[in-house]
This record gives sequence, C-alpha cells and structure tokens, in this order.
Amino acid sequence: MADTVDDLSINYEEDGKLIVKELKKEVLTKGAWATVMFLYQTLDKKTDIFGKKLISIRRYQKSDGQYRPKSKFNISSMEQAKKICEIIHDWESDLE
Repeated sequence: MADTVDDLSINYEEDGKLIVKELKKEVLTKGAWATVMFLYQTLDKKTDIFGKKLISIRRYQKSDGQYRPKSKFNISSMEQAKKICEIIHDWESDLE
C-alpha cells in the first residue's frame, strides 16, 4: 500500500527477487481515486530474463490514508495500444 500517488509502484518481488519491474509511471489523475499508467516488464522464471515491455492502467482508491488497488487494464500488444489511441482520436470531437 502507498500513502501518496507518487509512492504507487507496480514493482513486485517474490522471495526477494524482482518479478515485475516498473520502467515508467505516469499519473493520470490524483485524489481519492487515482489513475496511473505503468510501463513494465515481467520476469520469465524459466530463462530469468525480463520479457517484452507492457502497459497497465490501474485505478486506486484512497481509504484510511492508504491507496488500495481497485481495478486494472493491461494492454496486451502495441497493436491494441494503437487501436485504443485511434479510437480516442476519432472520438475526440464527441468528448468536447
């Protein structure tokens, strides 16, 4: 858990070994509900090598002074990321 949005991280360890490595973080919204986008890699336990770079968008809710994870969406490929960007761009005039 984290006290501030800046303290949120996707890094994850098992038995002292980094399994999920955060590469970049962008805070999209702050407040009682925070939205954070992460660029990360996961460790392949068979080869002990970090895999391809992935994107995750996560929502956190602040409760009792701590941010708790509530939901996440993992973008599975660059193709999917590009399609999401295209659709948002196409819908831009509808959002105003």
